[in-house]
Amino acid sequence: MKRERILITGSGAICGSGRSPDEIFTAILAGQSSIRSITQWDANAWPVRIAAEVSDYNAATLTGDRKLLKFIRRTDVFGLYAADRAIEQGGFANFRESLDEAAADRFADSTGVFVGSGGGNFGNQYDFLPLIATADTNLGAFGRELSATVNPMWLLRSLPNNVLGHVGIRRGLKGPNACITHHSISGPLALYEAAEALRAGECTRAVVAAHDAGIEPQTLLYYDQMGLLSHNALRPFDARHDGSVMGEGAAACVLESEVAARARGAEVLGEFLAAGNASEGLGLLPVSDDGDGLVRAIEAALAAADVRPGEVGMIVAHGNGTVNSDVSEARALARVFPDMPPVTGFKWAFGHLLAVSGLIEAVVALAALRARVVPGIATLEALDSACRPLNAAREHREPRSDIALLLSRGFGGTNAACLLRAAS
Repeated sequence: MKRERILITGSGAICGSGRSPDEIFTAILAGQSSIRSITQWDANAWPVRIAAEVSDYNAATLTGDRKLLKFIRRTDVFGLYAADRAIEQGGFANFRESLDEAAADRFADSTGVFVGSGGGNFGNQYDFLPLIATADTNLGAFGRELSATVNPMWLLRSLPNNVLGHVGIRRGLKGPNACITHHSISGPLALYEAAEALRAGECTRAVVAAHDAGIEPQTLLYYDQMGLLSHNALRPFDARHDGSVMGEGAAACVLESEVAARARGAEVLGEFLAAGNASEGLGLLPVSDDGDGLVRAIEAALAAADVRPGEVGMIVAHGNGTVNSDVSEARALARVFPDMPPVTGFKWAFGHLLAVSGLIEAVVALAALRARVVPGIATLEALDSACRPLNAAREHREPRSDIALLLSRGFGGTNAACLLRAAS
């Protein structure tokens, strides 16, 4: 039975490298990294002092709604911005306005929202810290002063599904929805969930977004204490790779069934083909040395899309710069691709965006496919001997086809693989 095609008709993104997929792609082509000294707080005494921050951050400008800022956090601002840009590019809001009332209602009922959300933000608790220090273990004093000290909107600001809810509220979207919080594979899983909802006939279009803002003191401290962060640069697969670097931002795209997209004459950016998801069950941090979980996720995606390994034109690796992840990822790719297509990665440019990483790499990969370019990894000087025969390079190359494979990995040995095709 032929599976219905799922088309991508809009995209949006924001991170340290830019405020649109094309702008981010251009920065990557130019070899520009947005990783630099942290400015959100005085990090001079902190063990980690670098990250890829969104520059010139202005929450009111990004959301276009100053009143909303009472109810949302920095991560939510990014998510709403990216979702708005994807919706605007997709053009379905304007199309909906051209419909009569009954048709517009049906349109709203058949439009879903799926969001990948970060769940490890310690900043949610910072409102309590001054009171905890003042109360000095006196719970009675803590309770008496709580309502006068802590923002009464704290609960609403801390909801992990804020972006999911506000996208639907602001746009009047009433179809199926889901908020997925699953570390670094949250974005790809939201994309996967949305595509399956379309194929099951639960909706005819969906807004998919992912957002995270992991640049905060405690997050950096704990990741560093686990040996996961570099103190100078993110160098995926390079002999000098010594850890990852945090980034922040969001990405979004609009998925539509082919019938729905063609009916309104939508511009098509690409096509979602399939995804695969597998875990290794070794623990929260360990990954299998041979990349077993990643192999199974890739093979599941290829089988679901009916795509042979030789038909993949480029691979966007997870490439987070930690030694064990890089090496096991390289081994996994060697197992699946005896004749490996060009491999690249984007985290060296805008850091590790955690829940966002897979989705932002997907929308940037679509820009790369449309430009017929596999961007080089600017921080790759000498491939780690343990990563051979990975087909990665510092220079730009041409993809072998119009299909990209995107890889994401997260805590708990989770792995996701996604296949996209550029619009012809």
